[in-house]
Amino acid sequence: MRCLPFDPLELPLPTLPVEKMRELERRFGEIEARMSEGPAADVYVKLASEYSELQPVVTKIRAYEKARSELSDIETLLADKTTDRDMRELAEMERPEVNERIEALEKEMQLLLLPKDAADEKSAILEIRAGTGGSEAALFAGDLFRMYERYAANHGWKVDILSSSDGEAGGFKEIIATVTGRGVFSRLKFESGVHRVQRVPETEAGGRIHTSAATVAVLPEAEEIDIDVRAEDIRIDTMRSSGAGGQHVNTTDSAVRITHLPTGIVVTSSEKSQHQNRAKAMQVLRSRLYDMERQKADSERSASRRSQVGSGDRSERIRTYNFPQGRVTDHRINLTLYKLDRVVEGDLDELIDALLADYQADQLAQLGEQQG
Repeated sequence: MRCLPFDPLELPLPTLPVEKMRELERRFGEIEARMSEGPAADVYVKLASEYSELQPVVTKIRAYEKARSELSDIETLLADKTTDRDMRELAEMERPEVNERIEALEKEMQLLLLPKDAADEKSAILEIRAGTGGSEAALFAGDLFRMYERYAANHGWKVDILSSSDGEAGGFKEIIATVTGRGVFSRLKFESGVHRVQRVPETEAGGRIHTSAATVAVLPEAEEIDIDVRAEDIRIDTMRSSGAGGQHVNTTDSAVRITHLPTGIVVTSSEKSQHQNRAKAMQVLRSRLYDMERQKADSERSASRRSQVGSGDRSERIRTYNFPQGRVTDHRINLTLYKLDRVVEGDLDELIDALLADYQADQLAQLGEQQG
């Protein structure tokens, strides 16, 4: 069982796409020039976003080109029979270091130049539902939500609850929230699947370990430009909110249920404001439809994919949280960490980095096969 993240930089390197590198440099220079001209605010924001995405890639490309130039100068110096002894010895000493730097830069760039998921920079819709295990499953769903809340806070992301259904003993039967920030989906997309917990419930007098489960779905947040939802394709029903009590509960038809007729997807929101409920329900509906399109595209490519990471199969058991042993195991990459207490407090980066590395390694391997 692997206990350390997989490093994709250890894999054989596919050929660098030189033309793509030149095009990225050209585009980066074009953006710099346009930004210096002082365009309108909305144009500037778009240019600045693209600039920040390209900057780390172009910085590596330029460092690579500089290193290649240094190596060329060294080889020229060594090939020149008039080069004196001291200069030749110095060049011989520098050549291995420059070669190592070039190799490292090639590997780093290969990762940076991998095809990007168009949704990676988006915010996300996080959906957590209690599975098998009754009240303990609802409590676990609550624990998972708080874990992601803390992880989001650590990264400066904002979490807003769209809807929730409380468990009888605490936690949630279901909770849906938006996680807003740059690159949220790229970090959370591998969390979709069945999460399992093994622990002694507080209500268990005999001290027996119970196994419960909750499902997590992470959807890229879709905007109107991503998904066109036609008015004739949806039915909107209003109904009375239900809750623990209070003067507004069960007195006004504020809850909203939207049914997407072509797919049968049903989304509800039951806060106090009918206007807000309609907006929230549409937000979730667009994201689910957008995710359906992505899942369809993924399934069409699945025959050539070996990695389970990022497969999007939400019926798959992906992770076990074992409290008696203080360990968390991700079954897709056979990674076990004995730091469960820190993981449930939102320290997820080691797990997510390992999943991302495994996914990148699979992409690199496939790219190498295609070039071979």
